[in-house]
Amino acid sequence: MISLLAKKMIKNYEDINNEHVRRAYGNLTSTVGIVNNIILFAFKFIAGTLAQSVSITADAVNNLSDAGSSIISLISFKLSSKPADEKHPFGHARYECIASMVVAALILILGLELIKSSITKIISPDAIEFSWLSIVILAFSISVKLWMYTYNKHYGKLLKSSIMEATAADSISDVMATGAVLLSTIISPLIHFNLDGYMGVIVACFIIIAGFGIIKSALDELLGKAPDEELVKNIQKKVEAYPGAIGMHDLVIHDYGSHSTFASMHVEVDHKVDVLKSHDMIDNMEKDIKESLGIEMVIHMDPIVIDDPLTNELREFVKETVHSVDERLSMHDFRMVPGVTHSNLIFDVVVPFQIKLSNTDILKAIEEKVKASYPTYFVVVTFDRAYTSDKISD
Repeated sequence: MISLLAKKMIKNYEDINNEHVRRAYGNLTSTVGIVNNIILFAFKFIAGTLAQSVSITADAVNNLSDAGSSIISLISFKLSSKPADEKHPFGHARYECIASMVVAALILILGLELIKSSITKIISPDAIEFSWLSIVILAFSISVKLWMYTYNKHYGKLLKSSIMEATAADSISDVMATGAVLLSTIISPLIHFNLDGYMGVIVACFIIIAGFGIIKSALDELLGKAPDEELVKNIQKKVEAYPGAIGMHDLVIHDYGSHSTFASMHVEVDHKVDVLKSHDMIDNMEKDIKESLGIEMVIHMDPIVIDDPLTNELREFVKETVHSVDERLSMHDFRMVPGVTHSNLIFDVVVPFQIKLSNTDILKAIEEKVKASYPTYFVVVTFDRAYTSDKISD
């Protein structure tokens, strides 16, 4: 249904990379969410009042808060689509993360209030009443929420929208919560025990868990999480497609939201190739990555020696030495500075966050192994952090 509405209401609906189209999708899904949740609230509130069920009434209030969340989504899409300006050169796309945090806060408050009212219901339960109206409304609510989960999840990934993915997570928690209420409504009359308050607590737990999940996801975006592995692999493929590129390292990606991704990296080239030719290749590479992946890329060119037998031998030896200290370590930017009494081996070592060894311990282990085989060689090491989850050095 959303796709049909998009075809009729959104101009150039297939151009999802267009910020105006993206905003239109956000407005459409948010509006549909508001309408759905208000309808569900009305039906459930009537059913909960007639059946004197705290869990159904609480589920109704949950839908009302979801309508409020959708209104926040509408506002966030408007704010996040604002173009970059002098004070915010990276755009305003992270407004979506802030909106997700607001939605999560509302969800947590609702969950805590629901626990309070459910405990009161457990202490003072009402008489058990079976209602077919409640059964039908709850089953209808589950089907609507499953549909909302499906389209929010789909368009959240397609448009890279954290607020839509947060709405999807909230919708699936609503499915489980309403399912628990439905189960209580069916089972309570059969066992002659009112499960209403207990199911209210279960519903509240689902709601609170969903709230914390949304907060975690939004915090990851705000703090800066490791880039998607598929994106890193796509960048590698782009670099490898150029014959003059020997290798790449020091890839750093900064994601400021949809269509606001900036990155930098080092690309190794043969030192004997004309610098203007290598520079032209780097320019083409940056343009290629911008057009195909939508990333503003800045590439540093690293000339390296690849035709000197001794340098190549020492490079392989140092690479194996670094791996022998810990196979998760990697080395790049290797060069040798020969001298009369001693020579320096200069290189960078990438240390993943999972490695607990200190830089001092790693350096000492490398020095000992190099000295054992090459007594007149000294090592000069610069330690780097891995800013991607994929190992792209070596």
